[in-house]
Amino acid sequence: MDANTKTLNYYNYGGAAPTIKAMVDAELMRGEMPGIKTNAKKERSRRLERIKEVAERKTVPGISVFAVLGTVFVSVLMVFVVLAQINFNETAGETARLSAHLSDLTERHRVLELAFESVIDIKEVERYARDELGMSRPDASQVIVISATPRDTATVLNGGQERGVQGFGEFLRSLTNYFR
Repeated sequence: MDANTKTLNYYNYGGAAPTIKAMVDAELMRGEMPGIKTNAKKERSRRLERIKEVAERKTVPGISVFAVLGTVFVSVLMVFVVLAQINFNETAGETARLSAHLSDLTERHRVLELAFESVIDIKEVERYARDELGMSRPDASQVIVISATPRDTATVLNGGQERGVQGFGEFLRSLTNYFR
C-alpha cells in the first residue's frame, strides 16, 4: 500500500470513496511536483489549504436541534417521574400512618362501647321504672300490632290545631320529605 491509500483509508474510516480531505491532501502532494512555478505553487497551496479548512469545518459533526430538544424533554419527564415518586412515597407513608391511627381509634371505640354497655344495666332500669315510677309491663290485651309499609309516615299535630302549607317552598319540602 502506498501513502495515498493509507491517507484515504485513514480519513474516510475504511470506506472505499475518498473524502474531501483526502482529495485535498492528494492535490497538495501533486502540487509539490517539479515543473510548477513557485508563485503558482504557493497560490495553489493557499487555495487548497482554504478548501481543506472549509472541508474540515463542514465535516465536523454537529448536534441536531431535535436531539437537544429530545434530551431536554426526556430530562424534564425524568424530573416529573422522580417528583411523582416522591409524592407517592409521602402519600403511602401518610396512608400507613392514618391506617394505624384508624385501627387505634376503632379499638378505642370498641372499648368505649363495652364500657358504655356495662354502665347501663337493663335490670336496674326495670327495677327503677317499677319501684320508683310505678310502671308495669303491658299485658297482652294492651298490645296492638299495626302492620305498615316502610314508606308510610304520620304527622302528629300539637294541640289539635292544623297548620296549613305556608308557601310553595314548604310544599316542596313536604314533598321531598314524603318521598324519603
